[in-house]
Amino acid sequence: MEKRILQIRDGILFQHPYVVVFVLAMSFIVMDPFELSPVGGHDFRPVKNEIAPYQQVMDSWPWDNRSRLGLGSLEFKDEIFGPESLEFDSWGRGPYAGLADGRIVRWMGNDAGWETFALVSCNWSEKLCAQTKDSTTKKQWKLESKCGRPLGLRFDRKNGNLYIADAYYGLLVVGPEGGLATPLATHADGKPILFANDLDIHHNGSIFFTDTSNRYNRVDHFFILLEGEATGRLLRYDPPTKTTHVVLNGLAFPNGVQLSKDQSFLLYTETTNCRIMKYFLKGPKSGTTETVANLPGFPDNIRITEKGDFWVAIDCCRTTTQEVFIHNPWLRSVYFRLPIPMRYLARMVGMRMYTMISLFNGDGEILDVLDDKKGVVMKLVSEVKEANGKLWIGTVAHNHIATLPYPLENH
Repeated sequence: MEKRILQIRDGILFQHPYVVVFVLAMSFIVMDPFELSPVGGHDFRPVKNEIAPYQQVMDSWPWDNRSRLGLGSLEFKDEIFGPESLEFDSWGRGPYAGLADGRIVRWMGNDAGWETFALVSCNWSEKLCAQTKDSTTKKQWKLESKCGRPLGLRFDRKNGNLYIADAYYGLLVVGPEGGLATPLATHADGKPILFANDLDIHHNGSIFFTDTSNRYNRVDHFFILLEGEATGRLLRYDPPTKTTHVVLNGLAFPNGVQLSKDQSFLLYTETTNCRIMKYFLKGPKSGTTETVANLPGFPDNIRITEKGDFWVAIDCCRTTTQEVFIHNPWLRSVYFRLPIPMRYLARMVGMRMYTMISLFNGDGEILDVLDDKKGVVMKLVSEVKEANGKLWIGTVAHNHIATLPYPLENH
């Protein structure tokens, strides 16, 4: 029997040498000994995602065939760098924006321009952190942990304090006059807050905020998506006791968070799973969650309107190949270990990112959809805030803000 096995083995080796070479080459690639792949040097452990079927979502989505988001105007081009979140204070001043260089800035009008309103790190200095237009490039990444990267911004309308979710410094607060922000929460349940992302303020003073991952920080956020890992958390900070509590854990890239107008529930986005989730704060379902909407792309921040509806920023779109990857983690493990730059790997599976924003009511019904397929306004969108008769659109990746009058004419 052993002799027969050896004969078969030798037959394969001599008759099909290309098969053997292919197997050996693939084994070498998967091992990635020289760390040449996009995931080289990382403990890359892909898992299966919990995501709605691709065809079901795409077939039912009300697409914007006019690319109306592309009608927006570019504001403050090359004056403001990676403004993810936008806010206005109780006196109508603003916008305020958290920048890629670690500052929170405030627009003071055409004469005065932008001023630095607050900092999240005592390490900040212009010489170290101010990369101007390069702040949204890789040049800034090595500095982020020192300079900070403010993401979510919210004003407490009662006292004028500005609360900040910083990707490296956790939850912070700064007074109405600005300055150096005070840290409030850097740990929860004995674990560090590795990637604070967005927040909202309950009328009782509690701060709900997201911690996107316990494995990867903001610089490495793309690995969260590639792995499909679900170590993110929804947290709550209690000001009277100065304690931070875990509300939900096991979340796949929890990102934007927004309380409803009556504070009976909050919505949060799960970027990896392309969906909006509802967490009930009152009523018979209190303490439970449910899916509100499945999306064609990857959601970021979510913001409420005066009417109580919700704008969601979406980086679009899912692909059929992604569907295969989602259900076959082993395939991701092989594919992303190929020694090819990520931008080419993405193109090879049909990924062509563009921006979309969508308006929902609290039950997940879609009220409006606007997209920008040609990237006229921006290719990555982070937040949509409706204020002063306009949509104010922030982006973590570009050096401008976009605005669009809303409602649109002939809407």
